[in-house]
Amino acid sequence: MTVLKSHLLLIDDDPNTLASLSRAFRLAGYEATVCDSAARALELIRAERFDLIFSDVVMPGKDGISLLEDLKAMGVTTPVVMISGQASVETAVRATRLGAVDFLEKPLSTEKLLVTIENVLRLRHLEDENRDLRRRLGKHEVIWEGPAMERLLAQVERVAASESRVAIMGETGTGKELIARTIHQKSARHAGPFVTLNCAAVPAELIESELFGHEKGSFTGAAARHIGKFEQAAGGTLFLDEIGDMPLTMQSKLLRVLEEGEVERIGGDKPIPVDARVVVATHRNLEEMVQQGTFRADLFHRVYVFPLMLPPLRERNEEIPILAEYFASQVVAQNGWREKHFSTGALEALKRYAWPGNVRELRNVVERVLLLSVGESVTAEDVNQALPTARNGQPAPDAATGTLAQRMESYEREVLLAELRRSHHHMTNAARALGLERSHLYKKCQQLGIDLRSERKPE
Repeated sequence: MTVLKSHLLLIDDDPNTLASLSRAFRLAGYEATVCDSAARALELIRAERFDLIFSDVVMPGKDGISLLEDLKAMGVTTPVVMISGQASVETAVRATRLGAVDFLEKPLSTEKLLVTIENVLRLRHLEDENRDLRRRLGKHEVIWEGPAMERLLAQVERVAASESRVAIMGETGTGKELIARTIHQKSARHAGPFVTLNCAAVPAELIESELFGHEKGSFTGAAARHIGKFEQAAGGTLFLDEIGDMPLTMQSKLLRVLEEGEVERIGGDKPIPVDARVVVATHRNLEEMVQQGTFRADLFHRVYVFPLMLPPLRERNEEIPILAEYFASQVVAQNGWREKHFSTGALEALKRYAWPGNVRELRNVVERVLLLSVGESVTAEDVNQALPTARNGQPAPDAATGTLAQRMESYEREVLLAELRRSHHHMTNAARALGLERSHLYKKCQQLGIDLRSERKPE
């Protein structure tokens, strides 16, 4: 199968070889670029995208094997076929180890060359399809490293096999929905739908319709019947994100559905049985909300059957290198860019940042870094340029993600952490600097998930 208009690069110091082969390639329907040195080839490869590279082995100056080494160091993944009139087993083996997909001897047969092109491009096409499939299938894959996530995923495995309700706790951007999807995928309900509702994103007057549905004409604007999330999730999982933001009046109606296993659409006249496993998530402290009367105690006991605490990224920064490379590969694949890796200095710069926006912020910063970076790999300078910076020179929370309340909470948390560091975690001094009562500062830290037990110094 010939892929028309595939772009080939031919490198050879013999002008007759370049002329005859480029003519044969063009007659076969390919676009061909030629050059007579490895140095010029590197310039072309940096500037253009090629589908296949043919390179002579013996050339003045830099030879074909050195060119392969340079391409490997640059992270170039374009398939390379080596050609030589002075072939040896040792040279062929070395070229193969450096990534060459084939090794052809001169004199070259045009027919054999064209067959080689077809085979290599077909293989490349299959590899691209496979990579794209793995990327799409792995879209909701949990990427992790370290003991904290190992313990969490062991709990996920255990609870996924049951029908127990799960409450996923953690800061904004830590990946709570990803954990919920993992529970669904590993459960007996994996063939059913995974339906989500962000309780913080739906206006209070619409959340009942979103959850339970409505009949045509049941209220102004109800032009047709609407099937609610509970019915949509039949046989699968319903994920209620930010359940701590659900209005109290709606909490009582949700409780009734969880107790009775049936919903009634707005404007409907009969109950409808529902069969959906409910998984909830929140960045708030539900136990504290129960004490304050802002979350129903009976609903809390219904949904808080198996709690999972998702640690923030700053407490598992050993994962930052693999997450950064993973996100980079996603961004590169989505945009058709050349693969680019992070230098050791760049990864250290990422690890030094506090990540108030957690994994979601890291994903945004990685994309920003790749847009800004102009070198062969991402440097520490690229990372520092991409990270948000506050007026005092310290990294600031990423203001580009989350609701207004979530962004303000992230900023407030960073201000408290910065002051605690400046005061060496002396709570009285920190409270005085912030204009707060000492007890109010303790309460704020608890609300924002700041763990003082490991950080507090004796006063």
